Amino acid sequence: MSSEKFRILITNDDGIHSQGIIALENALREIGDVFVVAPESEMSGASHSLTLSRPLRIRQIDERHWTVDGTPTDCVTFALNRILPPEQCPDLCASGINHGENLGDDATYSGTVAGALESTILGVPGLAFSLVAGRNYDFTESARIAKEMVAKSLKEGLPAGTLLNINIPKTGIKGIRVTKQGFKNARPIISEHTDPRGKLYYWIGEERSGFHAEGGTDFEAIEEGFVSVTPMRSDLTNHRAIELLKSWEK
Repeated sequence: MSSEKFRILITNDDGIHSQGIIALENALREIGDVFVVAPESEMSGASHSLTLSRPLRIRQIDERHWTVDGTPTDCVTFALNRILPPEQCPDLCASGINHGENLGDDATYSGTVAGALESTILGVPGLAFSLVAGRNYDFTESARIAKEMVAKSLKEGLPAGTLLNINIPKTGIKGIRVTKQGFKNARPIISEHTDPRGKLYYWIGEERSGFHAEGGTDFEAIEEGFVSVTPMRSDLTNHRAIELLKSWEK
């Protein structure tokens, strides 16, 4: 596969200097012409948010790298509509590699997934990559798998309007499974504190107790040592509920 054949856009939510995006860029350079447009600082948990309440700034580092002082969605929007000229429109957007998993419900919060989602909405196939590890990140294997996934997607294509949310175990990978999105068992934990001026502030966290075992979910694939590949789309319609609610039209 020629390095001039395909153009690849890379973004993330951990910031342009994160280990994950550097590993992803190095791997994808072997199969395509790579451009990086990423947040200038960490934007984890930004979800699919677009900055509308303040102006944004773009900083060009060199002919292949730009930062945006906004969210991953901002980065992809600028990349496809301002930074890259039409003749350099990418064939695919790869988002990540995220420092930590984006499984189940957490995909809805994920800036990593949001970058791939925005690209897909704008007509460029998107893949989101996350390394399932709590600490001591080693992106060697996940970068290799990301390269294989991107190459396969470029060669074979993806269904229209589909992004892939790909979670990769840290070690002992047994293979790949195509999965559905799972659902976690968790409850929010809000920690209250007082600042030096006597004013309250809060941290939001959560307490997890596993996941719903339904068969074929991303959680189960990861627990069994497989790479989880979950096809997603921007359509949030519950199609089964449409017929149940038809009576409301009367």
